[in-house]
Amino acid sequence: MPFTLTRSQWVKETHLLLHLAIPLAGAQLAQAATGFVDTVMMGILGQQTLAAGALGASLFTCLLLIGTSILASVSPLAAAAFGAGKTEEVSHVVRQGLWLAAVIALPSTVLLWQGGVLMQILGQEEQNTRLASAYLRAIAWGIFPALGFAVLRNFVSALSQPRPVIVIMVIGTLFNVAANYVLMLGKLGFPALGIVGIGCASVLSLWGMFLALTLYVLWQPQLRTYRIFHHLQRFEKRMFWDLVQIGVPIGVLAAMETGLFTLTTFLMGQLGTVTLAAHQIALQTAALTFMIPLGISYATTVRVGQEMGKNNLAGAKRAGYLGMGVGAVFMALMGLVFWTIPEAIVSLYLDIHDPENFAVVDLAKILLGIAAVFQLVDGIQVTAVGALRGIQDTQVPMLIGIFAYWCVGFSSGYVLGFPLGWGGVGLWWGLAIGLAVAAAILTWRFSKAHLRTNVDSR
Repeated sequence: MPFTLTRSQWVKETHLLLHLAIPLAGAQLAQAATGFVDTVMMGILGQQTLAAGALGASLFTCLLLIGTSILASVSPLAAAAFGAGKTEEVSHVVRQGLWLAAVIALPSTVLLWQGGVLMQILGQEEQNTRLASAYLRAIAWGIFPALGFAVLRNFVSALSQPRPVIVIMVIGTLFNVAANYVLMLGKLGFPALGIVGIGCASVLSLWGMFLALTLYVLWQPQLRTYRIFHHLQRFEKRMFWDLVQIGVPIGVLAAMETGLFTLTTFLMGQLGTVTLAAHQIALQTAALTFMIPLGISYATTVRVGQEMGKNNLAGAKRAGYLGMGVGAVFMALMGLVFWTIPEAIVSLYLDIHDPENFAVVDLAKILLGIAAVFQLVDGIQVTAVGALRGIQDTQVPMLIGIFAYWCVGFSSGYVLGFPLGWGGVGLWWGLAIGLAVAAAILTWRFSKAHLRTNVDSR
């Protein structure tokens, strides 16, 4: 290594990282809990609704993740400006981030509204398409507040104040659970809306969280000094373009990964309702655990960005490697859970003693076993992306994602699943292979990028 790091430096960095990572990971977990709760309640309505919900939820999650990934450009720019003591620049970044959120929300809402047409084109069963379309038209109105919340979350995190985010998201998640129950089953005098009620409950929750964080930013003294809503109507072309240049490659990388999982879901739909329902159980569980390293990734971006703003290249490298290590350890533990108690996990979604569900349960347990294998590499690759994002290296990771997720992951999964006849199991092994390749190359990229930065600075 080109520099020596003391034990005290590692301890200090661990404290700083966890100060950010725990609330952000908790916030991501709370956000994912919305999808988890939705999936569990869809299972109450039957495996047909669960399968249809898999289609709708996959499309919504895909668009939301792409949008929030593009808006993740707010984090490194704001963190670097904060680290350099440039208060006014932080304000410009956040204002234009809100502009970018509005620009992304419009086509996303339209696409969700017409999601049923896309599913028909992709050959999904008519009943699944009908139910999924109804769900998407309800939840479409939640995409803008979700994106606006992401911008404000990145702002407060860049200033090392992430704790309000988790409080707001936990309250929002609890509200979503209650609203799901009331609107889905028709309690307290409301009509029973079924899967549409689940979508409506999510919209109410997303708007509530966005408004709550907005009020907090306006109320908290330190955040209020940035006046991010002052002259919000002004479009600042240079800053907006900076956000786009950094954010679009991040969004494309996210699209490559989430697109891989989304298309896999649609291919599962072609294999039948049983396969699709089992896939949704395993995917939703994996998505839930993924939120922790994703939160760690966001924290890693902030820490690396802050150190780069201070021109502390050694500190930036230390923060990046620590983030990857913490993400890897957590996901290794989750892999053990998936491997040892798959039946207990499946029982959260379906009645495992009902003979009608036996086929779904058996397949879901197999898919969870495969998910256990790729938990470790999934944690490494997402935190490596966060470290690279902190040094504003986004274009090459985008190309790495295209290669790993699609050229390797999708191609191998498709060959295993269809020509070789492994079905859904083959498609899931393709996911594992793609994530492993991404983890290896992105980690290598981070080490080389930092070494070049240090060499250039000497």
